[in-house]
This record gives sequence, C-alpha cells and structure tokens, in this order.
Amino acid sequence: MDINNNHTDQKQPKLTVVGAGPGDVDLITLKAIKALQNADVVLYDALVNPALLEHAVNAELLFVGKRKGCYVYQQEQINELIVSYAKKKGHVVRLKGGDPFIFGRGTEEMSYAASHNVAVAMVPGISSSYAVPAMQNIPLTKRGASESFWVITGTTKAHKLSNDVQLAAQSNATVVILMGMGKLSEIVKIFEAQSKHETPIAIIQNGTRENEQIGIGTIQSIEAIVARKELSNPAIIVIGEVVNHRATLQKVAEKVVVRESN
Repeated sequence: MDINNNHTDQKQPKLTVVGAGPGDVDLITLKAIKALQNADVVLYDALVNPALLEHAVNAELLFVGKRKGCYVYQQEQINELIVSYAKKKGHVVRLKGGDPFIFGRGTEEMSYAASHNVAVAMVPGISSSYAVPAMQNIPLTKRGASESFWVITGTTKAHKLSNDVQLAAQSNATVVILMGMGKLSEIVKIFEAQSKHETPIAIIQNGTRENEQIGIGTIQSIEAIVARKELSNPAIIVIGEVVNHRATLQKVAEKVVVRESN
C-alpha cells in the first residue's frame, strides 16, 4: 500500500525549455513566467537576467552557463542533469537567453530528455536577433532598403565563422550576426571584398539591459569605433542600410523638439 501511494505522489518527469528573451525583464512571455512559477528545478544560463529567477518561487536554482569562456558544465553534463533532476524532482525548466531554438541548443536538450522518457515542452522566447536592434530603432526589414534578413552564428561548432556570412555579404539583405565579436576583423574583410566599405553597421552590447552600449559606423570604420568604445561580447552585429533608420528617426525627433520649443 505504501509503495502504491509513493508512486502516485511522485511527479511526472518533465522538461520545459523556456526562452528568457534578450535581457530586459519585461521582454519575457506570460507563458514563460507561468512555467517558472510551476518549476521544481530551474537550470539557467549566463545570458539570463537574474531578476527573472524571482518568478521561480518554489524551485531549486542551478547555474549551468558559461562565463568568460569557462564552462561550469559541458553540454553532455547539462543533458544528464536535466534527466536526473526531472526523475528526482519532477518539472525541470531549462531557462535560456533569447529563443532556445535560435542557436540555443534547446533541441539537443529536448531530444536527450525525450530519449530518457522525460516529457518535453517548449516555450519560445523573444529572440535578441531582432529584439535588440528593434529597441535601438533598427528594423531588420524596411521598404526600399531591405526585403529580407539573415541571422547567422558568428562561431560554429568548429569555432569558425559560418560560411553563410560569405553568401550573405553578396546579397542586399540585412545581416545579423550573433556571437561574432571575436570574428569582427574577418567579417569586415568579407564585406570589404564585396566593395561594401561604406555599408552601415551597428554593434549593440548587452542589448535591452541597463548597461547597454552601442557603436555605429561603416564596415570601414567599425573596428576603430569598437576599439574606442571597448565593445565586446555579448553583442549583436547588424549590417545593412536599415541601420541608418535609427539616425533618421533621431533627426525627426530633434526637429519635433525644436518646433515644440518655439
């Protein structure tokens, strides 16, 4: 009788992979907050705003991210932790920055959990790839300037720049590169080879957070701007004519202020 009762009370092992958004605590979905509130364990990454963990009122919290190139856990260990905690505690929330299905390895973790008889679910997040530029008034598409956009990882599994950057540089599309600051010189050379020295480029560090910094220039000038402003990861690189939209809006806003003051 006791054995049956224990079996009934045991929670079903479950993994919910949750997107935490780009950094601003307000840019998280209601569904994500509900998942955190119902979590028994939360495994979270370095890019997650710590304030979001306050929603996980009943959960055990474990940091499993990477800081300054140092991994607290390797991916294989994280996979094993997910399964172990799910079977011991019940509902595991894997909280990841941005959207877990955009360079977030959420698919790998879900596949591993499912193969070990753990139920899986996914809550999409607001991706930094478009949200961070948007918060700086940089659209990824704009009529007459860009009809499409690329979102490319700056560092592949082999720790090299994606070959897709070469293809993207040949197009008129907006190019967004994540995790690419270590390859900035290489990126600049690729665009210069396409005679795009004057193409606008923006680099946004710590996007949507209080310590956000931005550098705007051209392909030809951006490395000097980055050096002067000491910009580094985590940052998003946006390349294309749409970057000019930010300055255009600022000029319009300044004219409105002048008219109102008169």
